[in-house]
Amino acid sequence: MKHAADRFGAVACGHPVTAAAAAEILQDGGNAFDAVVAAQCVACVCEPILASLAGGGFLLAHRAQGDPVLYDFFVQTPLANQAPDDLDFYDVEVDFGGVTQEFHIGVGAAATPGYVRGMFDIHADLCRLPMARLMQPAVDAARKGVRVTPLQAYMMDTVAPICCANDDVREAYAGGGVDPLIEGDILCQPALADSIEALCDEGAKLFYQGEIAARLVELCREGGQIQADDLASYRTIRRKPLALRYRGAGVETNPLPSAGGVLVALALGLLEGTESEDESRRIANLADAMRLTNQARLESGTSPLDPGLVDRYRRAMRGRAQARRGTTHISVADAEGNLAAMTISNGEGCGRMIPGTGISLNNMLGEDDINPDGFHAWAPGTRLASMMAPTFVETSSQRLAVGSGGSKRIRSAIIQVIDHLVRAGFTPEAAVTAPRLHVEGEHLSLEGGFAPETVSMLEDAFDDVEHWGRANLFFGGVHVAGQRDGQFIAVGDPRRGGSGLVV
Repeated sequence: MKHAADRFGAVACGHPVTAAAAAEILQDGGNAFDAVVAAQCVACVCEPILASLAGGGFLLAHRAQGDPVLYDFFVQTPLANQAPDDLDFYDVEVDFGGVTQEFHIGVGAAATPGYVRGMFDIHADLCRLPMARLMQPAVDAARKGVRVTPLQAYMMDTVAPICCANDDVREAYAGGGVDPLIEGDILCQPALADSIEALCDEGAKLFYQGEIAARLVELCREGGQIQADDLASYRTIRRKPLALRYRGAGVETNPLPSAGGVLVALALGLLEGTESEDESRRIANLADAMRLTNQARLESGTSPLDPGLVDRYRRAMRGRAQARRGTTHISVADAEGNLAAMTISNGEGCGRMIPGTGISLNNMLGEDDINPDGFHAWAPGTRLASMMAPTFVETSSQRLAVGSGGSKRIRSAIIQVIDHLVRAGFTPEAAVTAPRLHVEGEHLSLEGGFAPETVSMLEDAFDDVEHWGRANLFFGGVHVAGQRDGQFIAVGDPRRGGSGLVV
């Protein structure tokens, strides 16, 4: 591999076409933020179950010059609650191969989108190429079509009750047929291509106050909750990242009110003082930290971090809706020293599109986690909290953008990758591909690949252990891009069809 000075940059994400778009922008003179915006737009075309212009997300932007900034363009609860009996809001059963899960969809499950506003605000603040140039790869991919990958085929088949729920989504994802497209089929989305081109011409105003806004509000008259004021008042929030040290490494991640970054920070704080006389003990430490972090969400206790952090977390999260599912991640680094980590989501989609636009609408208000006391109990006009945790890691030899999809497993995947990188000295590729575990309550989920003595130690520590065998997308999809020892690194997680390119 050539020295970083001989390269344009690196990108790691969840689809090869998304990666190719970012690489093309880097080669065309764009910086990391140009590249991540282009990839953000293409992801809506290539990863439609996970990303949409009517979803939301977060960008952690680490500029070569200047302070890092967290862009919060996640979805928001509407300004007013509608009567539940008036909503188009219903449940569907999704079969995950012997395990079924209930999802709630319909127009009434959609929260106010932030994706488009965030994309244009990031462009205005950080990018240098015209937005039309950044959107062109997405227009081309939507109009010409992209080949369905094995992962995307699996996802569309799994959530078929959602992506084939109505004629509009069925036309896009099933070619007008009954069943979703399969691996190798071509996914063409001409209406989405037209919408992206229109956004190039008219900007974010089209989505929040123009024709697309009008169509979304009209759709919501069929049982939705989003009104014109919800769209017109939506704003991107720029936050100061949560910064900490872990065993000499600098870590920056998503701050409050989102949960994911805080939970990563709590777990790393718990790991800071642990010893690892051997590899099995190091892995057991990881499991213990995850278990204690779960408890910290419920109890006001102490940790090696700021003693008030847990309590602040509890206060900030009390009564706040959380969204945890349907995510993908993009990491980009450029030759100027800029790093971009962006995590985005559309839930699974609500089974409807904004009429005539090809834009799939999110179902973020249809998650059980949002309303533990019953649906429709959310506070109006609040940004949803999230498990998403775009993160930076810096040591004396490496500067990396890191992030993951994977619902509640986002935090555990990122914690393990950071610990592998910093404490065990793994390369980024080894850190991403190493077997993973996840702790939820007292339940331990375990991928195959751990040493027998490690498995034995973990089984002694947990009464409830589920063995998954080989690597599985359940355990997240960590995509890493940056520099290590003066060379660009790009690692896409194979669990989620990851693609990494150095250009």
